[in-house]
Amino acid sequence: MSKPGSNNLATRSVQIGVGRDEQTGGISFPIYPSATYRHPGVGQSTGYDYTRSGNPTRDVLEEAFAQLEGGARGLAFSSGMAALTTLFLHFSSGDHLVVSEDLYGGTYRVLDQVFGKFGLSASYVDTTDSAAVAAALTPQTRALLVETPGNPLLGVADIRALAALCQERKLLLIVDNTFLTPALQRPLELGADLVIHSATKYLGGHSDLCAGALIAKDEALGERLYFLQNSTGAIPSPQDCWLLIRSLKTLPLRMRQHCSGAQQVAEWLVRQPQVERVYYPGLPEHPGHALTREQADGVGGMLSFRLSSPQLAEQVLERLQLISFAESLGGVESLMTLPAVQTHGDIPEPERLRLGICNSLLRLSVGLEEPNDLIADLQQALRG
Repeated sequence: MSKPGSNNLATRSVQIGVGRDEQTGGISFPIYPSATYRHPGVGQSTGYDYTRSGNPTRDVLEEAFAQLEGGARGLAFSSGMAALTTLFLHFSSGDHLVVSEDLYGGTYRVLDQVFGKFGLSASYVDTTDSAAVAAALTPQTRALLVETPGNPLLGVADIRALAALCQERKLLLIVDNTFLTPALQRPLELGADLVIHSATKYLGGHSDLCAGALIAKDEALGERLYFLQNSTGAIPSPQDCWLLIRSLKTLPLRMRQHCSGAQQVAEWLVRQPQVERVYYPGLPEHPGHALTREQADGVGGMLSFRLSSPQLAEQVLERLQLISFAESLGGVESLMTLPAVQTHGDIPEPERLRLGICNSLLRLSVGLEEPNDLIADLQQALRG
């Protein structure tokens, strides 16, 4: 029986796992740390055999992933890179992928330095330009992998247009939805075939776990990816699954605050003379502003900004007091990174500079602190 209000994403988030523990009636679904399960008899099973293949706590989490993104099958992994690695194992030697050029450096690294050795090739293009994507396709292309908004330059791709292109060419459209989450953007509703998350980020939201997620629109594709998940074994622990279930319950509430804070910080940064450019789709001058309003319910908590010199960027990072100079993003705490050195250090320098990922560019994950306090911290760091 469906629960009242179950079509509302906030309500569905809060209700994850509620009523599933029929034995005790526990509101919080329990952690099942068992590595293996006792069989009732020969040829019989409780539905669980070995925890790599299935775990009750992970089942609740994976069902939540699918429900929130609107997919047929959700799968949980030990990290976002584990989810990506499992996804890339779906392809074969000789296959070609078209990938966003504005993407996390770790994705570039695993494609270039790991899967490249096994014959999987990739072309990196500006996926905010659908014509450029079409021009990059070859007879060997099997999928398009898009980060939107991009990382760290926050480019916005037209998911509907790219979905139409992929359907015409019989390609998989994979969307990395880490920055916006299903609370703000649901790519499967826009025509994508797969959604991927570094669940370490906003889905976890508290900088206390490492996890990844894949959500398939189609049951058959989901089953194929489950085969790979079970075969290779990059699963999260039951404890981390439980932490993610807990975190997802507050996801819509947190994302609203992230959006509000980031908008205020971005509008302040635009007015500072030391800031040459702010990358945030919530600003009217951002080229993806209107498109974001069409395909998403919010802009998110991520922004980047370029300062007048690398020396000033270094000064800001050294003087931050409230904002932490740390990698990662999406936590309740505000974090700032220097992408050229940290998150995107594996991308060759000429390519980084062509994209604008220079030593003056800072990326800020706006947390849940009072925005005026974050602005005050940025102000004192800029003044030196």
